[in-house]
Amino acid sequence: MMKLDPFYPIFDSTDWLKRLLPLGIKLVQLRIKDADPAVLQREIRLARDLCAASDCTLVVNDYWEMAIDAGCDFVHLGQEDLDTADIAAIRRADIRLGLSTHDHAELDRALSFAPDYIALGPVYPTILKKMKWHQQGLEKLTEWKGLIGGIPLVAIGGMRVDRAEGAFAAGADIVSVVTDITLNSDPETQVKRWRDVTRPVQ
Repeated sequence: MMKLDPFYPIFDSTDWLKRLLPLGIKLVQLRIKDADPAVLQREIRLARDLCAASDCTLVVNDYWEMAIDAGCDFVHLGQEDLDTADIAAIRRADIRLGLSTHDHAELDRALSFAPDYIALGPVYPTILKKMKWHQQGLEKLTEWKGLIGGIPLVAIGGMRVDRAEGAFAAGADIVSVVTDITLNSDPETQVKRWRDVTRPVQ
């Protein structure tokens, strides 16, 4: 299984990629919600090109059909997406797959698809979206890592620079971050802080 960078930011537009990829980001997710299909297609293709130029692995959230059409090689799906996604088509296109999990039933379901990473969240309370799950906590990360073995484990939800070390110590291989960068008054400096705190685990 290909090793993934431990620092995994998520952005909602290619404007963020243009701005921050030059700082050394090597794994990134493009997560766009409620956009016109033409805009989505354009953003996914531009993200593909920007990431290729920066030797960065691009993960496309949700839109697996557009990812296939654009020749992308990694998608992330939530549990609801699994209800309709054609996993066989995704695999035929040689696309890697990351899956969200929140409880044991979802983990069992995710593992049945042999994913390339498993995400667990929210580890801490998050303002990103309303969720029916309360914070999972670091103990759940340790439990999940024991259950999934060699599959990379992504910690997501309320992650900050000062919480990264605890997540890694609890068993996370990768820490995913959104608002700690996008709502920061100085995103560039914050990315550099994240790179500094995640490099020692590589």
